[in-house]
Amino acid sequence: MIKIYTVASCSSCKKAKEWLEQHKLAYEEVNLITDELSDAEMLQILSLTEEGTEEIISRRSKAYAKLNLDFDELSISRLLELIDKNRTLLRRPLIVDDKRLQVGYNEDDIRKFLPRSVREIECYTAEDNIKKDMLLQGII
Repeated sequence: MIKIYTVASCSSCKKAKEWLEQHKLAYEEVNLITDELSDAEMLQILSLTEEGTEEIISRRSKAYAKLNLDFDELSISRLLELIDKNRTLLRRPLIVDDKRLQVGYNEDDIRKFLPRSVREIECYTAEDNIKKDMLLQGII
């Protein structure tokens, strides 16, 4: 099941949810401000990052500037405590399933949440369309 961590006023969050709905992908929404966020959920998100906190912490947020900390030097328990008390530290949306994490909304990258069979069909369709265009243009 896909989980999407959002904030109501976030336009990227709205775009991501619309994309998931258009592609008929079931998801659970977690509001970062109002909903509970367990340490286990945060640890799962962290485990899916490639760059650790660098990937999920918004360095442009007011909360980040106010804290003035080196997040790479924090213990995991201190990091989890800070995130719990300052949810606006997190970039958004955070979209996760059992194997993947996407930070922010990117129309190309979000496709990784489509089932493989759908991605393969779309790939073949795109290849066919390219070949047709090339034929029409006399390239092949």
